[in-house]
Amino acid sequence: MVQAIPKSLTLAEFLKLPETKPAREYIDGTIIQKPMPQGKHSVIQGELSAAINAILKPAKVARVFTELRCTFGGRSIVPDVCTFVWERIPRDEDGTIANVFRASPDWTIEILSPDQNQTRVIKNILYCLQHQTQMGWLIDPREETVLVYRPQQQVELFDEPHQVLPVPPFAKDFKLTVEALFGWLLE
Repeated sequence: MVQAIPKSLTLAEFLKLPETKPAREYIDGTIIQKPMPQGKHSVIQGELSAAINAILKPAKVARVFTELRCTFGGRSIVPDVCTFVWERIPRDEDGTIANVFRASPDWTIEILSPDQNQTRVIKNILYCLQHQTQMGWLIDPREETVLVYRPQQQVELFDEPHQVLPVPPFAKDFKLTVEALFGWLLE
């Protein structure tokens, strides 16, 4: 659902609104309600986040967050899965992870829902890439396809079971094939 924002509502005012489930995003003066995640989306989101964290978090390389509000460059978006390199994770004075993230993720991952506008999701990925994000994935469970976006490069399509999905340089120890990713839907 798209809801026009009154001209007097700024990004700062939007950020003061109560959070909703599913989350709303602030993009180019418009509030956009994300669709409610469904089964396939939920399974992939949970399994992928756990798998990436299992490799990157113990070594303090990076950490995965799900449904985390990221506010940067005049927008406030909520990627399905996002990863921040350890040194870029916002922290409070006591060293704990901050509640507010005013930065683009290092790796953004979106999982397409059946009723979701693919163009809008791609626009969010491209926006992230324009603001220092190293890589974006768009996972389409229905097509069992992953589109990989990198700054200043052509989009790559991965739909063969044996293909190993590319990851950002900081995540080089994380390996995942297309077959393994969509295999989580059979478990």
